[in-house]
Amino acid sequence: MELKEVLEKYEPVIGLEIHAQLNTKSKAYSNDINEFGAVPNTNVSPTSLGHPGTLPVFNENTLKYAVRLGLACHSNITRDMHFDRKNYFYADLPKGYQITQDKTPICRGGSIMIKGDNGNEKAIELTRIHMEEDSGKSTHDMDPFDTLIDLNRAGVPLVEIVTEPVIKSANEAYNYLTEVRKLLRYLEICDGNMEEGSMRCDVNISIMRKGSKTFGQRVEIKNMNSMRNVAKAIEFEIVRHAELIEQGAPIEQETRNYDATSNSTIGMRKKEDAHDYRYFPEPDLTPLHVTQAYIDEQEKALPPLPNDLLKKYQKELGLSEYDASNLTENKGIALYFEELIKNTKNYKAAANWVMGSIKSYLNQKALTIDAFPVSVDKIAALINIIDEGKISNSVATQKVFPKLLETPNSSPLSIAEENNWITQSDSNALEDIVLTIFKDNPAETERFKNGEKKLTGFFMGKIMQATKGAADPKTTNQILNQVIQKI
Repeated sequence: MELKEVLEKYEPVIGLEIHAQLNTKSKAYSNDINEFGAVPNTNVSPTSLGHPGTLPVFNENTLKYAVRLGLACHSNITRDMHFDRKNYFYADLPKGYQITQDKTPICRGGSIMIKGDNGNEKAIELTRIHMEEDSGKSTHDMDPFDTLIDLNRAGVPLVEIVTEPVIKSANEAYNYLTEVRKLLRYLEICDGNMEEGSMRCDVNISIMRKGSKTFGQRVEIKNMNSMRNVAKAIEFEIVRHAELIEQGAPIEQETRNYDATSNSTIGMRKKEDAHDYRYFPEPDLTPLHVTQAYIDEQEKALPPLPNDLLKKYQKELGLSEYDASNLTENKGIALYFEELIKNTKNYKAAANWVMGSIKSYLNQKALTIDAFPVSVDKIAALINIIDEGKISNSVATQKVFPKLLETPNSSPLSIAEENNWITQSDSNALEDIVLTIFKDNPAETERFKNGEKKLTGFFMGKIMQATKGAADPKTTNQILNQVIQKI
């Protein structure tokens, strides 16, 4: 069956679980270093390896980051909570259990706004956000006979963000992942690098006939590290479920893996229920009480958030959705733009400079905005002298801006003055230049006089060449047409 055909009869029901590794210096319950890319099994200690007699010590930054994420998602922060043990055996789980939160997650409720399939804003409601530790990493494709285990990741602090089953398509899932990653990066609590596994996604998916209120049998797809693969896996599962239903075959409650090579999912194991994990309160960690003062402190520390900035740029500054989306895609760019608009009221020009010449320079040099050499007050001054008619936009982008990159402490106006790039708007001087150009190009002048308007560009080019680009285009065009009528 084709996806389009399936969606005419069935409605997908999708929920996502995102595991985001936190940017703490040490692990969740030990002082082992938390870093990616170290030699396998070197960032370990007796505590993270689960040796007898060792005790966990809670990393307070885990709580701080989780509270900030919850506040950014408008979740309810749990004031009194405890940790739980989730018991299961797997080779990459050295203690034989995972420290997590079952009954008292740090955050309940909340939502993240995305663009829905109809193009309108849609709230993806959250069930919970809870803190836990990561397991080690199993590698199955480096040795033909054995699975290789790297326990560097074991004990790395995570937050797990769980949605309600309100996502209705692969596209909405993709948009949600994009927004979550953006939010994590704005908060600077996770780098969101799915390729390195610092952000991973599990998909819970079922389908039901359109109009039905009864969910179908749910299947989980585990540990995907690509947003595009998440979307592809969802589309594959929608069709697979529909084909099984049409054949009258049962859909098993199971955990599956996505194989990008074949663009298909593969059964991994029967899905466990909560009772299979034998949850019970972690006896080696004391319960936590979060005060309102602590919550208020974390709320004050929140940076400007992407969705708030998006609305501000559209509603208050009058920018298009496209401009606002581009400006808020990256936190550094958004904060640079925030400073820029404190120095100029030409918001559209400011947006154009940031998304145009500035981002182009950064891309060419493979730099982040933090390394951009020109301060916001210089860019604002450049915008202002364009608005004042002292230089043209083309002179600003092609001549003044490159010079400003070379000498970032110079003022744009002084650069323009020193190089004679100040716009020539003197009518008499421009008229003399136009007459000289007409005299030097008699054939083209005659054709232009006879109404061949396409030669306007030819003469404008000559004038700009003669004035080194300093002629005001609007004034020049007027004089060009006035002089030709006099000849």
